[in-house]
Amino acid sequence: MIVLAATPIGNDADASARLRTELASADIVAAEDTRRLLNLAGRLGVEVSGQVVSYYEHNEAERGPWLIERAREGAHILQLSDAGMPSVSDPGFRLVQRAIEADIPLTVAPGPSAALTALTISGIPTDHFTFEGFLPRKDGEQERALAELAGEEHTMIFFESPRRLGHTLAAMANVFGGERRACVARELTKVHEEVVRGTLADLATRFSETRGEIVIVVEGGNRAAIALQRAVADVSELVRLGVRTKDAAGFVAARTGLRKKDLYDAASRA
Repeated sequence: MIVLAATPIGNDADASARLRTELASADIVAAEDTRRLLNLAGRLGVEVSGQVVSYYEHNEAERGPWLIERAREGAHILQLSDAGMPSVSDPGFRLVQRAIEADIPLTVAPGPSAALTALTISGIPTDHFTFEGFLPRKDGEQERALAELAGEEHTMIFFESPRRLGHTLAAMANVFGGERRACVARELTKVHEEVVRGTLADLATRFSETRGEIVIVVEGGNRAAIALQRAVADVSELVRLGVRTKDAAGFVAARTGLRKKDLYDAASRA
């Protein structure tokens, strides 16, 4: 059996009774950072009697097969990350894949999740959402990634480095529009928890560098506005290929049902 367990994201009181039981009883505990794991166990008053091994991004290719073999031999294995749910922008996904392929029983001891905690407190619609994790660090790659999400109608959840927060918010305001609603959630469940809601333009002005763990929640785009934006992009592409703006707007209007004048005016301003 392999158990993936959630750990507190800031407040030790959020540790579940099941996490405590698993820590005390597992034959092998695979932790993203063994020192942080033992520190957490000490604070929880739990004695870890099993073998503690590291399992993180740079050793999971080697350590993963080893864990699968131990599970085949009957070991009860607990896998966890430093904070929150394993495999959500943290190690764990590849181990799950290997366990499924090897027909090793899997289960999850659920618990804290920074992404869902931020979504819940954001005040932004929660009925449909996507988790985007960390954006690329390089400006060009980040801009392309955001451009691909410009048509997303559902709420989007991102993780970000505190040093890059202001830069990323400014890039989001540029691509999504500064009026788009968003929320920056910092140090969730910790003593200095901070939740700031506003438009992307406002948030980009407020934050430069900061400290702590960061989650950004961004409102999805308006369907009509997104449809117009995509149609204008089609008009602009036709113009780039040599078609007159008026003719391009008429062609796209006939295909989409949008007003030719709206497309022409928007394409002329672009």
